[in-house]
Amino acid sequence: MKFDTLIIGGGLAGLTCGIRLQKNGVKCAIVSTGQSALHFSSGSFDLLNELADGTKVDNPVAAADKVGANHPYAKLGDNFAYYVREAKQQFLDCGIEVNGDAEHNHLRITPMGTLKPTWLTFSDFTPLSSANDIAGKKILVVNMAGFLDFNTKFVADSFEKYGAECRISSINLPELERLRISPTEMRSTNIARVLENEKTLEALILELTGKISDFDIVALPAVFGLSSVASVKKLKESLDIPVWLIPTMPPSVPGIRAQQQLRRSFEELGGVYMLGDTVVKADFSGNKVQAVYSVNHGDISFVAENFILASGSYFSNGLVAQPDSVIEPVFGSDVDFTPGRDSWYDKAFFNKQNYMTFGVATDDKLRIKIKGDAQRNLFAIGSVLSGSNTIHEGCGAGISMLTALYVADNLIKG
Repeated sequence: MKFDTLIIGGGLAGLTCGIRLQKNGVKCAIVSTGQSALHFSSGSFDLLNELADGTKVDNPVAAADKVGANHPYAKLGDNFAYYVREAKQQFLDCGIEVNGDAEHNHLRITPMGTLKPTWLTFSDFTPLSSANDIAGKKILVVNMAGFLDFNTKFVADSFEKYGAECRISSINLPELERLRISPTEMRSTNIARVLENEKTLEALILELTGKISDFDIVALPAVFGLSSVASVKKLKESLDIPVWLIPTMPPSVPGIRAQQQLRRSFEELGGVYMLGDTVVKADFSGNKVQAVYSVNHGDISFVAENFILASGSYFSNGLVAQPDSVIEPVFGSDVDFTPGRDSWYDKAFFNKQNYMTFGVATDDKLRIKIKGDAQRNLFAIGSVLSGSNTIHEGCGAGISMLTALYVADNLIKG
């Protein structure tokens, strides 16, 4: 099988890159092992919340030139602001409604009801400017009876710490009662499928209407809109007070919807998306990749002019930690890591963890290095890259999208 470009990894980075390439006439295939990290999303996309030294960031565009020399953003040169705009526009072009801008981080509500800074947020959710948006409000926190991935007590306690007055309630409908027969069925995606039925959604809205009098806001778990945002819009338009949807524990309904929309856009542009396969090895000629091989296709190779590694970090086995090293398993890429396993981590779980900065070594064009030599047609994008601590710095989504667009444009230009 031959393509112009083969992308390994079908998450946010891989799909962003593939869509950009397909729009510009570059024939792409994406090989994806399984679920994207978008399935675990809290509904927002971080660009830059904090510098490596702990300095808080309010304006990511203004702070981007203060990152370290090996940070993926540093390799974008003067293109950071441009790719930030392009990334948001690509979401909108794919029908993914998001709010936010890169000149000022807003606050998002987490599954625990706390507030965290972020760049873009799905339109399902309510962006806040400060905790003052919660203070003094009377909030009804409602769950679906038996749904364990949304903790109303945690959410209400957090809101009350910000100065709100909260009450907790629950809703049960005959259609949801059927899911409760098995606890494994009472998951966000299954609830969302039930609530896509128009009559069931109307019954839920009627139940809520009888509960919300005397409240300023009603907060609900984000279990609406698996296939489209229509049910979210109907819910919000039907009630007389603002509806705050709160992210649930994974899986994420809006995250899955976004993944599906990105894949749909990629395939509508002519891209080939192969789900459930894993690339395991490659053939090289000098410092150029000739072909790669996957589990499902055995000896049948994938041949391309260029190859892009978007396999993610440890979670998706894009990086694999061994007793004394960290490896990239497909190409044997050089990996930036510090020797001595004891230096990789801090025993205090919530402290900054050094191993998060490890990743594939690249040149300024994000071409992967192997034994110190940049490969002519092999690139890395997203969280497999070294040089950033995406959790500590709050930059994971930004790195995925911006590096994807950067590499795609370099390939388009030739």
